[in-house]
Order: sequence, then C-alpha cells, then structure tokens
Amino acid sequence: MLKMLEKLLQQKKTGQKALSVLVDPDNIVDDYQLQNLVKLCVECRVDYFFVGGSLIMQDALAGVVNYLKSNSNIPVTLFPGNNMHLDAHADAILFLSLISGRNAEMLIGQHVVAAPFLRKSNLEILPTGYLLIDGGQGTTVSYMSNTTPIPSDKPGIAACTAIAGEMLGLKLMYLDAGSGAKKAVSSRMIAQVAKNVNCPIIVGGGITTPYMAKDAFDAGADVVVIGNGIEKNPNLIVEVSEVIHEYNKVLNVH
Repeated sequence: MLKMLEKLLQQKKTGQKALSVLVDPDNIVDDYQLQNLVKLCVECRVDYFFVGGSLIMQDALAGVVNYLKSNSNIPVTLFPGNNMHLDAHADAILFLSLISGRNAEMLIGQHVVAAPFLRKSNLEILPTGYLLIDGGQGTTVSYMSNTTPIPSDKPGIAACTAIAGEMLGLKLMYLDAGSGAKKAVSSRMIAQVAKNVNCPIIVGGGITTPYMAKDAFDAGADVVVIGNGIEKNPNLIVEVSEVIHEYNKVLNVH
C-alpha cells in the first residue's frame, strides 16, 4: 500500500483529483451521525479523512480516529490545531507550518514540542505549507493562530509564499479559507499557486457546492476538502465525489 505522500504525488503526476472529508470531533453529535458519515464516505469512495480543528473542546479525538480506522479503509490523517491534537493511531499527520503568517509558534514552535512524540509514533509525517486565505469573515484558525489571512485578491502573495515554502522543503501546500468561510479560495489564486509550485495542492474552506469544487480542480487543486458544507447539505459528499469520478474518468480515457 502506497504511503499517503507517494499516493498524492502519483495522483498529481497523472492528473487525478481527490476528495478529503474533514471531521471535526467537536461537530460529531453522536455515534449515529459518525456511523452515517463513514458509511456515506465509503460508498462515495472518498480518498482521505482529515481529523481535527482549530479548537477541539471535547475529548473526542481518539474515539473519532479509532472509529474511522475500525470502520473504513480510508486513510485517516490528523489536521491539528496545536500540539495537543495528536493521536498515534491515525495513519498520517499534516505537519502544518502556517507560512502565510508571522507567528513563530505556528511556523515552528508547536512543531518542536510535538516532534519527540511524532518521532516515536508510526505516523507518516507530511510537511505541509499552510496558507490561510481571507474567506470573507473572521475564522477560528485566524483568531487562534493570531495571524492575518492573505487577502483574497492578492494571488501573487499566495504564489510567492508557496514558492518559498516549497524551497524550504515542504511537500504539500494547503490553501484554506477556514471553516465556515463566506467565500472559497478563488480560482485565480489557486491557478497562480499551481503554476508556480510542483507539489500537490490541497484547497479547503467555503466549498459548499460541486461547482465550486470543480472550479478548484480546474484551477489546479489536487485535493478538495469539504467539512462544514456537509452540515448544510449532507448530499455534498455525493455531489463532489461524482464530479471527481467524472473528472478522473475523462483522464483515464485519454
């Protein structure tokens, strides 16, 4: 079985697109909700689970990771808000460096604290450049990280930031408008970043329709992440997965 980074690189090389569902432990009401979510994700052939959030108030991370691992073969990747959001039973971790901000704690400080734990674990470490993009309203991640998002109409800043991150050795770029964003990362910004870096590009935040997901893919995103949009439209997983499967089917034909 391919490691996650190898799979992402392979998907990018062949032009394949992927879907990740973000599971915030604080948003899981009960086991029934989680059971239905996993069942739907398996049926729709979702590629990845991202688990985490900017601020996890309930002690539910371990239970969610265990349930996802026990009831599906979809890789479970931690999406940590800080060094407390760790669980060695997951498959991988997005080792996020918030390169769009200037808060040293989010650039390297939290990583130093987490490093000994991660070194002893079997988690696949995915060095990820995290770019917070203005999504039209204040977000938890912006407040908790004490950073200013990149303006949505400044694709050049995002591109230069991603270039620097890749030069520093980061293997993935994650453009995030934040949970509950009023607007998603623009196609123009995604395209500018995709044109300037070679690593896989993950895009999330504010993607609430299959058309928005398709726009992101067309612009150069390799993985689209949906989370809050599922609460308003549970069928969003089905709709976006259909877009991806049609997209990949065309690539396979050619």
